Amino acid sequence: MNREKEWLTAATQARGNGDYHAYRCILEPLAIQGDPDAQNGLGWVYDTGRGAAQDDAQAIGWYRRAAEQGLARAQCNLGIMIREGRGVAQDDAAAVAWFRKAADQGFLDSYVNLGFMYDNGRGVPQDASQALAWYRKAADQGNVYAQTRLGDKSRDGQNVSQDDEQAAAWYRKAADQGHPDAQANLGFMHDKGRGVPQDDAQAAAWYRKAAEQGSVYAQGNLGTMYRTGRGVTQDDAQAVVWYRKAADQGNAYAQSELGLMYERGEGVPRDYWKALELYESAASAGVRSGVYRMARLFLFGHGVKMDEKRALSLFLQAADLGDACAAYYVGYIHFNGYGVGVDYQEAVKWFRKSGDAGDPDALFYLGVCSARGAGVPRDHEAALAWYRKAGNRGSSKAKVVLGRAHETGYLVAQSYTEARRLYSGAQGKGNKLAAELLKKM
Repeated sequence: MNREKEWLTAATQARGNGDYHAYRCILEPLAIQGDPDAQNGLGWVYDTGRGAAQDDAQAIGWYRRAAEQGLARAQCNLGIMIREGRGVAQDDAAAVAWFRKAADQGFLDSYVNLGFMYDNGRGVPQDASQALAWYRKAADQGNVYAQTRLGDKSRDGQNVSQDDEQAAAWYRKAADQGHPDAQANLGFMHDKGRGVPQDDAQAAAWYRKAAEQGSVYAQGNLGTMYRTGRGVTQDDAQAVVWYRKAADQGNAYAQSELGLMYERGEGVPRDYWKALELYESAASAGVRSGVYRMARLFLFGHGVKMDEKRALSLFLQAADLGDACAAYYVGYIHFNGYGVGVDYQEAVKWFRKSGDAGDPDALFYLGVCSARGAGVPRDHEAALAWYRKAGNRGSSKAKVVLGRAHETGYLVAQSYTEARRLYSGAQGKGNKLAAELLKKM
């Protein structure tokens, strides 16, 4: 027995040193002799493909031998493989049975797996209270996955009262133990000021910890922090580095953001074709910014042949995904007749959809339509109301129109002071006409 313990200790040291071939060689004779710890370890070798060619059938065979001898870790591992249908027919009920055997011995990972099965109604009737009970049992003993899952549930109000402070507390427990998902989520909570004080520096720090462990969500968000200079020194090159890491792992959000960097030539040489390629990848995953940005390339012919009909099709797709700017462009295309006949009523319909979401350009064009009687009855008072809404949302064009109204006293009390204020606001947004009008006053 002491000799077997010595060999198992040597095997553990070999695995810790990354010598998986030696690990397998030490375990094999012990496993053949029936040692359950060696059998479970050999199952892990074939499960992960470390020390031998990956082989699900061999893995499950060795896990089963150890599990049938009552080894809790092997019972849990066997349950996972059966749940995933690896090396054996997929069977949720059988997986639950093995998880329960391990749980009866107090094996922590099996608590999490039982929580997952109850959470999703797999192998057992869906039962939120049972799921929470198993997650909490694991979380209270320090399991990072369970702590993170409870954080998710508290943040989103999934079968529990929505509680951002509780969510942040669970995330911190797991984040402090180095769990990347929890670190990324804690970064998000600081980023948005949910359950903790809003703190860009803390958000960036937690995103970085998670990103350095390979979290694609955190990598994308850290890229945005660098692009916008929030919590870190603004650095387009670093933004590109982190967006690329996430994009290369298939993160569609990062693909869209990296595409924007290529379109603008920020942190990388401008390359419209590369931008288009990245937008297409993001769009195929249903990311609306990818669809919208690709539509703009075709509408304006940036690096690609101008194609107004394709642009309209893409803007409609993005608008259906909830993009208010895309809805504005659908109206803009119909207003100007780009690739389609001029249709003011259709334009107004889309401007209203976009304007209802607060898009300043759409609100401005609703003012234009009201002033011209395009698609709606001519109504200058209504036009002024739309211009005010647009100006309040930051439209420099609307501020110029309102400034002219106050300068001339058209439909409003004449006020040079108000006109200057509006022109100055528009000039601050880079509006050249506003700058010229200010000089003339």
